Formats: sequence, C-alpha cells, structure tokens
Amino acid sequence: MYGKRGFPVKGWTLVVLAGGRARRLGGIPKGLLRLPTGETVVEHLLELSEGPRFVSTNDPEAYERLDVPLVADVMAERGAPGGVVTALAMATTEWVVVVACDMPLVTREMIDVLLAHRHQGIDAVCFSRDGELEPLLGCFRRELCHDWEARLEGHPSMRELISGVRFDVVESAEPHRLMSLNSPADAESFWSEGASGTVA
Repeated sequence: MYGKRGFPVKGWTLVVLAGGRARRLGGIPKGLLRLPTGETVVEHLLELSEGPRFVSTNDPEAYERLDVPLVADVMAERGAPGGVVTALAMATTEWVVVVACDMPLVTREMIDVLLAHRHQGIDAVCFSRDGELEPLLGCFRRELCHDWEARLEGHPSMRELISGVRFDVVESAEPHRLMSLNSPADAESFWSEGASGTVA
C-alpha cells in the first residue's frame, strides 16, 4: 500500500507518530493513554481522516489491535525526525499530515487549516504558538523524504529540517490544542481540565 517509489498521487495521508519510549510516563505508550471519552489518544487521532492513514512506531506490539498499517522507522534511534521521514517515505500521496501521538486535543478543523495553506511555493505548513514553531503537527510535501532521509545521520531536530525548506507558519487560534502529554503531571492536568471530553 505504501512505498517511496512511483509518482505521488493527489491528496493526503495522515500519519500518527508513536515511536517514543514514554520514559516520562512510566513506560506507558503515550498514544495508548485514554481520553475522557474512553478512546485512546491514537484512536482519536486516526479518526481525523477517512483517507490513507498509518502509525509510525517502533513498538508494533503496543498498537497491533489498531486496524491500520504499523510502520517502523527507516533509520532507528532518530526520534521524531526519523518518524517524520518514515511517514514521508512510506506514503504515496503528494502531501502527508503528521501528528504526534501525545497531542490529544488536535481536531480535524486544525488539519483542515494546514491543508488550506498548501500551495506550489512551499513544502511544509506548521502551526506556531507564542511565536514558537510546533513541528509535530504539520503538513509536508512527500518529496522532502529524499533530502531529509540523507540528513538523519547528523541527528537533526525537526526545526532544523524545516528551516532548510520552503515553509509557511500559521499562528494557532487555539494554542492550548497543541499541548503534548510529556509527563505524568501533563496527564493529570489533562484529566482534570478535560474531563468534559473536549477532544472533538
């Protein structure tokens, strides 16, 4: 279904990055944390698209019950950049929307904003909040994988990769929705503040 060879088709693919080891969450995969609605974060994120979608993960056993392809990183131990490059390399569509599995408040409306900002003169669209780029919810042209894969040897950050291409930045109208669950304190805060089920 996926692969870097061939001309990319129109449209877009959704990829959830779930490659982290969740050391700060006691070993629990962040994508499997449950929302107030009862579904896991990764399930919520996958529901944001009806088109091609898969999970980029180096822990396939944790996500094997999902009814989507699970893809391992093209280069191990490269963190989020490795997952993004994998997403681009394995998709067959011209554009790829990438979202980290620890961002439970992302909505389809946010993805639509990124997609609406695509044009011929750019290769990537990302949100910013308080002037800071948020690279782990972004829309990327698939052909970036060729250059970015070669750069993984140097352990670049996502911001370093994006700074070297043509990109647009959209200031988020709801910056709180770019929150990540990176620690037990983050999770506790989300449970207490999001108990009403504000993920949709």
